[in-house]
Amino acid sequence: MINIKGCGLGLRSDFLLDVSSSDFQPDWWEVTPENWMHMPKVYEKAFEEAVFSRPTVAHGLSLSIGSVDGLNKKFIKQMKKFLDRYEIEYYSEHLSFSSMSGKQSYELLPVPMTKKMVQIISDRVKEVEDIIQRNLILENATYYYVPYAEMREVDFINEVLEKSGAKMLLDVNNVFVNSVNHSFKARTFMDELDISKVAYMHMAGHYDDEESGLKIDSHGMPVASRAWKLLEYTLKKINAPVMIERDNNIPPLSELEKEYLQMSDIVKAVQQGNKSA
Repeated sequence: MINIKGCGLGLRSDFLLDVSSSDFQPDWWEVTPENWMHMPKVYEKAFEEAVFSRPTVAHGLSLSIGSVDGLNKKFIKQMKKFLDRYEIEYYSEHLSFSSMSGKQSYELLPVPMTKKMVQIISDRVKEVEDIIQRNLILENATYYYVPYAEMREVDFINEVLEKSGAKMLLDVNNVFVNSVNHSFKARTFMDELDISKVAYMHMAGHYDDEESGLKIDSHGMPVASRAWKLLEYTLKKINAPVMIERDNNIPPLSELEKEYLQMSDIVKAVQQGNKSA
């Protein structure tokens, strides 16, 4: 189990300089290394104060573990230097790909859900872990089309985790979005997931795209009520830390604090109920 507890928040430059003067502090931070590896000098001191004052995990964007290109080992070595410098033990990434022909899209693109891809990703997990000298945590991603599938998403994820030995970052909103877009039951997904692999969880916002009829994982909206309900259901099954991830339309820290406290209240209520059961 990951050595963080309680509720976390994604640390963003939009409010970084307000953290030290705020009475609000989350239990832990999550940082996106690609956004901080070459940060402007104005942020360095505030960033170090934040990450050294609270437990911190790293959540990457561009590992591209499912790419046909193979791994960018130079990038992974840079990632290790970042993790070492800020004494970050836990590094998570996406079960997807983002690069092709050496070009980085920074989009999280879906991988074929096949036995062959299970083996490819499992081998690459071991390569990454050998370089970073840490366990790798993989997140379930949203997807809007399936390039090829010979198994269901939940079975694909379970097999990747079992074969690779990686832990899972369970994005509850992503499960909800995918369940609507691809017509499966989100609670059934949670029931069938290997919960022993879950290290920590994400909550984020999405919006409804009227033209396509899809739910879009934007990270730019408050968490939807149905996603909160799915979190409540999930917490009854999985005892793992959970955090809010906001990447677009980022409000002031005081507004994020309100949503954080809403999440914290849900966590505490479920934990109390679990103890009473």
